Amino acid sequence: MMRVGALEARRWAGLVFAAGPGDGVGLRLIFTTPDGERRDLEDWYWMVSRVGPHAPDGCYARMEFDLAAEPSPASRPGEGTLILEWSRREGAVALRAVAGMPGRVELVGDDPWGWKPRWERGPDGWRAGLGSTEIAAAFAPRARERVAAVVAWEPRSAPGPPSRPGASLDRAQQLLPELDRWIDDARADWDRRRPRGSGAAEGLVEAVTDNLMWTVLLQPETGRLYAPAGRRWIFPKPRDETPTESTPNPDDWTVFGWDSFFNALALATASGRLAWDALLAGLESRYPNGNVPNWRSRLGGTPDRSQPPVGSFAALKLYLACPDADALAAAWPGLRAWNDWWVADKGGRPRRAGLTRGLFAWGSDTALVPERGRLPEWEVRASGHQRAAWESGQDDLPLWDDVEWDPGREVLAMSAVDLCSYRALDLECLSRIARIVGDPAEAARLDDERRRIVAAMNRVLWSDAVGLYLDELPGGHSTRVAASNFLPLIAGVPSARQARRMVDVLRDPARFRGEWVLPTISRDDPAFDDQQYWRGSIWPPMNYLVLQGLRRYGYDEFASELAWKGALMFLADRRRTGFCRENFDARSGRGRGRRFQSWGPLFALGAIEEFVDACPWRGLRTGSRLPAFVARGDAAVDGAVRARVEGLRIAGEARTVELSR
Repeated sequence: MMRVGALEARRWAGLVFAAGPGDGVGLRLIFTTPDGERRDLEDWYWMVSRVGPHAPDGCYARMEFDLAAEPSPASRPGEGTLILEWSRREGAVALRAVAGMPGRVELVGDDPWGWKPRWERGPDGWRAGLGSTEIAAAFAPRARERVAAVVAWEPRSAPGPPSRPGASLDRAQQLLPELDRWIDDARADWDRRRPRGSGAAEGLVEAVTDNLMWTVLLQPETGRLYAPAGRRWIFPKPRDETPTESTPNPDDWTVFGWDSFFNALALATASGRLAWDALLAGLESRYPNGNVPNWRSRLGGTPDRSQPPVGSFAALKLYLACPDADALAAAWPGLRAWNDWWVADKGGRPRRAGLTRGLFAWGSDTALVPERGRLPEWEVRASGHQRAAWESGQDDLPLWDDVEWDPGREVLAMSAVDLCSYRALDLECLSRIARIVGDPAEAARLDDERRRIVAAMNRVLWSDAVGLYLDELPGGHSTRVAASNFLPLIAGVPSARQARRMVDVLRDPARFRGEWVLPTISRDDPAFDDQQYWRGSIWPPMNYLVLQGLRRYGYDEFASELAWKGALMFLADRRRTGFCRENFDARSGRGRGRRFQSWGPLFALGAIEEFVDACPWRGLRTGSRLPAFVARGDAAVDGAVRARVEGLRIAGEARTVELSR
């Protein structure tokens, strides 16, 4: 099976043809300005003006770049002055790039990830032998501002390089004259049948599928597809000299813990098969002791710490939307091992034991921290406190400012509302999965453990005076409140009365409600105006999780408000900038952080699920009243429903279609 796509982090303007683990060839674009400046590899990241459509099976894909944009973090691409399109059919791919300004466009053959050089160039095209496959590229007559090529592959009978042009080159040359019609027809066909919304829902489905499909990458040594945190989140190769983050390492890949599971939920809108691939890739990053780490790459990782355990929630929700019994069975052992890791014995206590027995705290196993040569520079001198904060996923959340590091137990000296909530949610979802895979005894045991943690949270962490669950510190309850203090809702911890009290706090415009929601920290917290990372900014995963909690307790109208405010904020920034932002300013709604972050589309997904959702708590649910601030109309509602239903249908079918089959 040949995998084809922009599957290496630096190749948004290129393709990888992978015939098997560690075996393949690549093509990439280079643009040279009239002044002789070259645009190549990671330069293209800073020049993206529009992330275009990308069909799950590769039948059509399109990217737009602004050739006038300076390739740097300060760039603000505006116009699509280079259009790159490619289309796949059985055993062949057509690629076309057209520049709308003076300069020279070239298509270069190379060897991604440092693979063995394969291309052999001749006067009539390029050829290569990839195991039992012969691959060849034929090129159209070239203009300075345009390149076009067809790449075809055929099985061959014997190993070794072909001695003469074979069937693959013949086929590529035969297909070349129809390249333009092929790509134009593929574009029209995909535009006609792709899932989309209309009216108020216009752009929602596209924002999810386009951004996520262009994020899917390849682990070169295994051939597995995965969804990283983004194309700039491929950590540099660990080495003795000081590494930098400025250029992704071409020899590596990086899987992030909870990002992988959120990405799987979003990918389900485009392809059930790819969604399961992303989820399983996240689970397979785990260490032998069961830890699904904060991040892991081919050469590095974080064996000392994990990230929020949302994998079972994602797996259960994904199974309801895109049922795949084999995939769920494959996920079950990893999910179960990860759940055990949090409570494994460490010095006579559960690994992440909190202040009160049965509750939990974020931590880091100091003895497992890798040596300097296997860490990026920002982690080399990180304290235990910082590593524990990274485990929480909320790296610099102000709540952690007030917490001491306990060097003896190697945890933050607290019982954390968010981790306890994640733990309760994990146990509940695992119990549901256990019953699906046929292990009722394990399901009953998990249910018992969940009841114990829920009881402990209600006994120790609930504050009736405040109407919230609050972190336990050595001196009593914390006085600071974050968006993550509402996570007990998704975990089903509070009673109906307690949930009502919590939602009252969430509705308070002096605390959390507002035009731009949800800030990571209460608006009346001294750190709110920092708007730096998790210090006040709005983050897609926290919005999405709190939204699920509101739906679970039946606060549908308020959930709809939160979903649509997040979606409209995200879409407005995407239309303005072309970006898919990491987080947003809670005072202005402006995007911040990385310009292309894989979990950004969670804002759009939350609104799509307002119409049709496979919900773990309420089953398949359809229909929701649009908030007053959203444009109404039958076209909007019907369009979004059709989009989601069609998306689920395509996702189901896509379980038999590889991205690069």
